Amino acid sequence: MKVQYSLFIALSLFVILITGLTADEAENVIKYRQNVMKAIGGHTGAAASIIGNKVSYKADLLDHAIALEAMTKNIPGLFPADSDIGVTAAKEEVWSKRSAFLKLSEDTKKASAAFTAAVKSKNDAKIMNSFQKLGESCKACHKDFRAKNE
Repeated sequence: MKVQYSLFIALSLFVILITGLTADEAENVIKYRQNVMKAIGGHTGAAASIIGNKVSYKADLLDHAIALEAMTKNIPGLFPADSDIGVTAAKEEVWSKRSAFLKLSEDTKKASAAFTAAVKSKNDAKIMNSFQKLGESCKACHKDFRAKNE
């Protein structure tokens, strides 16, 4: 009985190691990733409202910039191997064209840091320019690596 149990444990661990994430783990990673991306979108939308003078929360702009910088620092980590199953807008190219995905993720990380620096400078032209570049970097990645919502 002990041998069978030990063999079962060993085989289970082997299967997990070979296949990476379990289905439940992948589902949780996908949910986490989607929540982070929604938060990025929320902060981006709030920043756009402030920059576009649609709301008078200018004192909050730095908070949004800092949050965006924090959430974009490791975008590739949100897309580990074996998290391409289930309901996700991530295209297969996230994993099959990983180097291109890593480059665009790095561009977004840098653009986000530049946006934070611009907000700290309080220079409206720099803020607008860096925010536009951040938006362009997000769009570039979504174009190639995110399925359109139908």
